[in-house]
Amino acid sequence: MRNIVLASLVALLTVFLSGCGDNSSENTSSEKKEDSVVRWKMASTFPGNLNIIGEGGLNFIKRIDTVSNGSIKIKFFEPGALVPPLEVFDAVSTGAVDAGWSTAGYWAGKIPAVQFFTAVPFGPNASEFLAWYHEGGGKQLWEEIYARHNLHPVQCELISPEASGWFKNEITSLDDLKGLKMRFFGLGAKVMDKVGANTQLLAGGDIYPALELGTIDATEFAMPSIDLDLGFYQIAKHYYFPGWHQPASALELMINLDKWNALSESQKAQIEATCSENVVKTLAMAESRQPKALEELQSKGVTLHRWSDEVLAELEAAWFEVVEEESASNEDFARVWNSLSEFRKSYKTWKDLGFVD
Repeated sequence: MRNIVLASLVALLTVFLSGCGDNSSENTSSEKKEDSVVRWKMASTFPGNLNIIGEGGLNFIKRIDTVSNGSIKIKFFEPGALVPPLEVFDAVSTGAVDAGWSTAGYWAGKIPAVQFFTAVPFGPNASEFLAWYHEGGGKQLWEEIYARHNLHPVQCELISPEASGWFKNEITSLDDLKGLKMRFFGLGAKVMDKVGANTQLLAGGDIYPALELGTIDATEFAMPSIDLDLGFYQIAKHYYFPGWHQPASALELMINLDKWNALSESQKAQIEATCSENVVKTLAMAESRQPKALEELQSKGVTLHRWSDEVLAELEAAWFEVVEEESASNEDFARVWNSLSEFRKSYKTWKDLGFVD
C-alpha cells in the first residue's frame, strides 16, 4: 500500500513539473514577438537602371527584405512615378511617400547645411568622410536637422571621386567659364558661380536633353561609368578631372520620421546595418568600374583633361569665400562646417603621417 501511494505521488509530481515546464515554454514563446511587416513605397531621384546610384537603391531593398526576414518590404518607384525627382524631400516629409532614395545635396534650397552630408568641395575622401560621419558627429547633426522636417536620414551609399565636368570646347583657364551655362550640383555650384559660370540644378534624366538643345553649354553629373550610361560623350568631348567638388559622395535613404519611429528597435538596426553594408558594396562597385569606363570613353573620341594646379588653387580660394559667406548667413551651415573642419584639423596629423601621397 505504501509503495502504491509513493508511486502515485511520484506520478503526480511528474505531471505537475511537466505542466510547469510547458507553461514556461509557452511564456517564453509569447515573449518572442515577431516584428510586424511594414510595406513602404520609396520614391527615387535616380532611375533604377542607372549605374551604381540607381542600382544601389535596388540592391538595398533586396537586401533589407532578406536581412529583416521579410518584415521590411520596400517597393522602388522610378523618378516621376510617384512624385517628380526633385520633390521627393517634401513628399517624404509630409508622409505622402514613406521613404526616398536620393542625395541630400538636392535639398540645398531648403536646408543649405545638408549639402555637407553629400559631398564637400576640396573635402574628405571616402574613408575620412566615413570617419567624420560615424565618429565625428556628422550623423547626429544630420539626424537633428532632418528631424525638424519630420525625416530620418540614413547614409546608404558612398561613391568615390566624381569627374568635374563635360565641355564642348577645351577650357584653358577659368576665364573660359565666364558666362557658361552649366548644370552643376551642390556646394560646387556656388564655387562655379563665384568664378563666373551660370549654374543650374537639373535631375539626372533632364541633363542630356538640355545639353542637346543648348539649354546648357556644359554639365557635370557623376563618375565615368555613370556618365557613360547617360551618353554625355555624344555631345561634349572634353572631360575634366579631378572632381574637386565631390571627392566622395553619399546617397541617402530618407524615411518619414513617423514611419521610422513606428519600427521596432530590431528593424531600425536592420536598416542601419543593411545601409552600412550597401555603403561598402557601392564604394567597391564605384572604384572597380572606372578604369574600363574611361577606356570606353576614350574609344568614343573623348579627350580626358586634368585641371592645372593653378586652376585648382583658384577654385579652392573661391570655395573658402563661399564657406565664409554661407556660414555668416546660416547657423546650421556654420555648425556643420565647424564640426567637419575641426575633425579634419585633428585628422590631418594622422593623414600626413599614415598615408603615402
